[in-house]
Amino acid sequence: MSAPYTLSTLISADDIAAHIESLAEQLSRTVSTEWMVVALMDGALVFAADVMRALYLRGINPEFENMTLSSYGDNLQSAGEITVQKGLTRDVTGKSVLLLDDVFETGLTLYKAAAMTKAAGAKEVKTCVFAHKAGYTDKVAEPDFIGWHSPDAFLVGYGMDFKGRYRGLPYIADLLGS
Repeated sequence: MSAPYTLSTLISADDIAAHIESLAEQLSRTVSTEWMVVALMDGALVFAADVMRALYLRGINPEFENMTLSSYGDNLQSAGEITVQKGLTRDVTGKSVLLLDDVFETGLTLYKAAAMTKAAGAKEVKTCVFAHKAGYTDKVAEPDFIGWHSPDAFLVGYGMDFKGRYRGLPYIADLLGS
């Protein structure tokens, strides 16, 4: 990369694992094998895999689907508009759906995904995010489940990226120099 970026660790891999266990315990009281889990890609890839495994260990094996929505692209700030790159491909008619997303700021992406899922015929939609960023007051929605309360930073790692990089970090960091 041409810019001098540095990473400052915000949450370790071990702490992420503890948050996933706590979140899975909460989710297991709501979600069942009859549900469909829909991950918002690409950022929620690692989070969704961890949640699905944690639910499976609790005897819950929901159907899985993904959607791709974007508000950042390769930028450091959201454009404020949601682009749908891939919608639902599985039928959600009459199903209960859990939407998983990586980062929650204003709620625009989650709101759009929930609206699309409801419009496709879902019976109910619950939302879950791993990182809920502080500092945003103009939210259009709030998630039903939160894994970790994050500072207002540019998050990378644990599936989150900057221009396609850093997704493979096993921890979450603030991308400094941005």
